[in-house]
This record gives sequence, structure tokens and C-alpha cells, in this order.
Amino acid sequence: MTAAELRQVAALPLRRKNGRLEVCLVTTRETRRWTIPKGWPMKDTKDFRSAEIEAEQEAGLIGKAGREPVGNFLYWKRRETQFDLVRVQVYRFDVTGHLAAWREKGEREVRWFAPADAALLVDEVGLSALLAALDEPSEQPSDPLEGMSR
Repeated sequence: MTAAELRQVAALPLRRKNGRLEVCLVTTRETRRWTIPKGWPMKDTKDFRSAEIEAEQEAGLIGKAGREPVGNFLYWKRRETQFDLVRVQVYRFDVTGHLAAWREKGEREVRWFAPADAALLVDEVGLSALLAALDEPSEQPSDPLEGMSR
């Protein structure tokens, strides 16, 4: 991370439905771009726990985040008078449930996608690569998430 970079944390919400891996994307509030739930680190809260909180607040998702990041990506955050470069640490988030009501319901669209489709929808190259990697066939018929921290 360079001195000019700001830092955020994100949840990579994953579930299996009908035997297929799906990833949850949310839209940003202002530009309505697709991304994963993310936000600023929270004081006195471990980063993986902050990622869990963001998933709940932005998408109404309940689950468990891995303790170590599975990757990161850069994006330009639009401010009123400038753009800031932000490095986002991404934590795998295994979804176990969904709330009927949550903090930002009505402010964002929340949808589930196949990883390859999600990779095409996001603008950030690094996030797209993380999502696309979930969909790559491995040499062995194992879980594509096997190498990711839980």
C-alpha cells in the first residue's frame, strides 16, 4: 500500500445453490455500479469482522468471514472534489442466511450471480480477477474455494 492509498475491507459473499457456486453483488449507492459489500475499517474491530458487518448492513447477509484476506483490489472512490485511490482487502464470507430487513435495504440492489457473470459486471479489474478465479476449473474435481481462507 502506498502513502496515497486509503484502505477498506470487503466481504466476498458466497453460497452454494443447487450445487452451484454463487456470489452476491450489491450496487453502490451513488453510481449504481456492481461491487461487493465494502467499507472503512472500524475502530476496535478486526478487519474480517468489519467485513461481516458490511455484508449485513449493505446486503442483509448473515454468515462467517475468513480471518485472513483472500486478495485485494484497487478502485477510485469518487468524492465531491476529488478521487481517492482505495485498496480493498477482501475476506471470504460464507453466507448462512439473509435478513428480511437491514440498514441499507432500499438504497442498493442485491443480487446473486455465477462467479463468471459477476466478474463481467464489476468495473474494478482486480475484483473481476478475484471473481473469475472462483470459476476456473481445477485439475482435480475439488471445491474451487478450497485454497481460500475460511
